[in-house]
Amino acid sequence: MSELEERARSHGIQPEYEGMNGQMHEAPATTLEHLLAAFGAEQGADGPLAEQHRMEAHAGTRCYLPEGNKRAWGVALQLYQIRSERNWGIGDFEDLRQLAGILGRVGADFIGLNPLHALFLSNPRHCSPFSPSNRRFLNPLYIAVDRLPGFEAAMVDPAEIADLQQAPLVDYPAVAALKVRVLRQIWQAAGSPDASETVLAEGGADLRRHALFEAVSAYMVGQGHGAGWTAWPQDWQEVDGPQVTRFAETHAAELRFHRWLQHLAERQLAVARDACEQAGMGIGLYLDFAVGEASDGSGAWGNALVVPGVRIGAPPDYFNETGQDWGLAPLSPVAMAAKQAAPFAALMEQATHQAGALRIDHALGLWQLFLIPDGATAAQGTYARYPIADMLQALARASCQNRTIVIGEDLGNVPPGFRDLMEQVGILSYRILLFERTDDGFVRPQNYPRDALACLSTHDLPTFQGWWRGDDIDLRHNHGLIGDKAAQEQSASRRTERAQLLSDLAALGRWSDGVPDADSAPDELVTAVHGMLATAPSRLFAARLEDMTREVHPVNIPSTTDEYPNWQRKLGVTLEQIPDLPLFRSIAEELRAERPRN
Repeated sequence: MSELEERARSHGIQPEYEGMNGQMHEAPATTLEHLLAAFGAEQGADGPLAEQHRMEAHAGTRCYLPEGNKRAWGVALQLYQIRSERNWGIGDFEDLRQLAGILGRVGADFIGLNPLHALFLSNPRHCSPFSPSNRRFLNPLYIAVDRLPGFEAAMVDPAEIADLQQAPLVDYPAVAALKVRVLRQIWQAAGSPDASETVLAEGGADLRRHALFEAVSAYMVGQGHGAGWTAWPQDWQEVDGPQVTRFAETHAAELRFHRWLQHLAERQLAVARDACEQAGMGIGLYLDFAVGEASDGSGAWGNALVVPGVRIGAPPDYFNETGQDWGLAPLSPVAMAAKQAAPFAALMEQATHQAGALRIDHALGLWQLFLIPDGATAAQGTYARYPIADMLQALARASCQNRTIVIGEDLGNVPPGFRDLMEQVGILSYRILLFERTDDGFVRPQNYPRDALACLSTHDLPTFQGWWRGDDIDLRHNHGLIGDKAAQEQSASRRTERAQLLSDLAALGRWSDGVPDADSAPDELVTAVHGMLATAPSRLFAARLEDMTREVHPVNIPSTTDEYPNWQRKLGVTLEQIPDLPLFRSIAEELRAERPRN
């Protein structure tokens, strides 16, 4: 091994890695050199991860899991996609509160949500919930403005709201413009009880910095610059620089406004959480925690823990032959090792405080992340290891403290032994029907692990209708994510998969109606598949609301941006119509019968 490779490995950087096809891939020397420089590794120095990158946990490390053999079920959804007769063109926390009652009445134990993290209020087109500005705070666009004290006196045009409600996609710029305008009206009203310094001080230094970022971001956009701090003039990029310090002094009221928005969002989320409990849900809110933050957001602004000039992604695989570049900034594994993962612990303490269950997006990041230097392609990246024992201990401590179930999204290039370690420490595996296959067909539900969440698909995958039709293959091909040969092979495989699924259902006595048209899966088939998978011994089962409302189009196509309306599609039905949908009711009845509440 060369001196460069030895130095890289001692800092957790892997000179080579095993891909999903079992082949070894070597990282270019330029990638190793770039990552070493970004990590602040001194020439010849032995790195802090030289002895801390093994896949193991501290003795006694264990996340919270409920006692007993109960198998619960819930519904996963994207909050923004909810249509209702009262919201302003985007699902909000009041919709969530009402949905808790609807789902609680049919026996659900949890509501699974997309990440609710703060995005960029001054750039609402940046709408991916998995590319947040800051994971510590909430997206103010989810505030139900019409439920705030003082709203009655605000000036709102009903026609403007009606236009936003009727749009097939969430019009983020228009929604943001309307909500921020009305929120400012309420804020400026005399005697607002929510504007006290006692209330606004609760977020501490992190909230003050986030509020400062939002205020400066709005000012910079007004001056023709970007919303992210890397697009600002050089003398504005320093958090403690003279320009920003002077701005904070002269715009103190604006900073207080953004702190107030976070207070409102926290309060309304808490109301929705209470509504879950009142509806009889045993778990309540199941929140999603993104794997990283945008490099130009408030979380990375002036944060010495963030690795500069490096992005998180994924290597080439079956679904994406060129790899993936998620554009997210990683926390430094060297800093995590030096601080016994204390920064990660702080994130987990806050996240678990808000949720009855927490899904860790790309849970492999507890041990390693695929990092891509600026100027390199995803195929030129490599993995960097984190101090997994300290990371797991921090997660388990927060989970037990707040009695929060932890689910780890263990998909993609999963290294041998990682799922065994998850089971050892009480992190539920994430088992998706569409991926649970052997050479002989689908894995039988009875062979799913106990410590897992089972589901048909997830936000990065097609709806069941879309999968049945093969739309996802056409979309990947049309967007250049796979070539002609791969598209033909995957289409042939899909025909086999459909036949195998019908055969499995028939063997279990759940299907006897022949072969449905490939252009549409009948409601009876969708219900049967949900019922079959719900028999798995896994602790949790999540149905997608899109499948219960018969949606066809996917929420997101990974590795696309403006080519597809990712994170914008609304449901085709309103919140008020959901309880009476025949498919919603039949799936709920199947799940309630298979997984009754105690």
